[in-house]
Amino acid sequence: MEASAALSLRLSCLALGAHEKSTVHDVVEWFGAMQAQDLNSVLWSLGVRLPGSSLPSIVTATEDRSVVRTWPMRGTVHLIPSADAHWMLDLTGVRQLTGVASRWDYLGLDEKTANLAMELLAAALTSAGGRLTRSGCLGALTEGGIDVSGQRGYHLLWYASQRSLTAIAPNSGAEQTFVLLDDWVPSRFTPSSREEALALLATRYFRSHGPATVKDFAGWTSLGVRDARLGISGAGLVAVDVDGAEMWASPELLDAGPVRGRWALPGFDEFMLGYKDRSLMATRDQLAKVVPGNNGVFQSTLVADGRVVGLWKRTLGKKAVSVSVQKLMDFDLEEFRPSLEGYAGYLGLPLIVKNP
Repeated sequence: MEASAALSLRLSCLALGAHEKSTVHDVVEWFGAMQAQDLNSVLWSLGVRLPGSSLPSIVTATEDRSVVRTWPMRGTVHLIPSADAHWMLDLTGVRQLTGVASRWDYLGLDEKTANLAMELLAAALTSAGGRLTRSGCLGALTEGGIDVSGQRGYHLLWYASQRSLTAIAPNSGAEQTFVLLDDWVPSRFTPSSREEALALLATRYFRSHGPATVKDFAGWTSLGVRDARLGISGAGLVAVDVDGAEMWASPELLDAGPVRGRWALPGFDEFMLGYKDRSLMATRDQLAKVVPGNNGVFQSTLVADGRVVGLWKRTLGKKAVSVSVQKLMDFDLEEFRPSLEGYAGYLGLPLIVKNP
């Protein structure tokens, strides 16, 4: 398979070519997990895959408890199906706890304090009807005698979620809220074995990101290569040669037709975040501008037929949204107007495009 064909197939798998998904839960379940450290970014990741949807409608959909934000892998926040939260935290999230003792030493914490924080959060959330703002959670810890200064408060909130006690719910205004995970999850799915869990994770990753490499999958999940290969074996995937590189894909998706188009994607979209090797989508020089300083902060991208051609930034005003564009190669900006108009419509604002 040539790289261009593999890239076209990726677009289809990433739900950018065929918009067959109809709900927020459909999109999230298809991916298995969507990077969601930046809330505005993941909301537009959903919006671009649900054409015609609005920001308020997507936020409302995240309140139905079918999806939830937590730290299931890589030590960062993802949006995942609520039913899968427990087993994902047990399978991949738990890997982030291996170095927690050294982090406690740095922050001046210990296991006793961390466990007390969990007890205080459980009591406060129960008393508040199961949901509290971030400041409310930190207030409960402070009232319980725990110092939450510096990074201590954030770490304790992370630890409680990593231990499956809490999770992040939709914002209250501009403020993050937390819930008791067991209260938020309407029904819990539990794989019958660790092997089944690995296979399910591989199935979801490769159907939404394939063709991709073992290292891509291992990097996305934070699994070791051995576990990654075990998951691939259990998922019934097929190997494909992409210009000499071994990649894997779901066999039922290999016949997807060619996908072409123009997209205005958020910086933390799975289009970029879902891979260790991003050379199919951008050159080394382009990647240096997508992630300036290699600091982990991804800029929003303009994508043509699967290749990054530019960056875009938006400025929200009371009467319009202004978009400024930085070209990384020559292209006709008018070709992206429908995509940018789609973003403006999602916000419910007129669009102003500032030509580079």
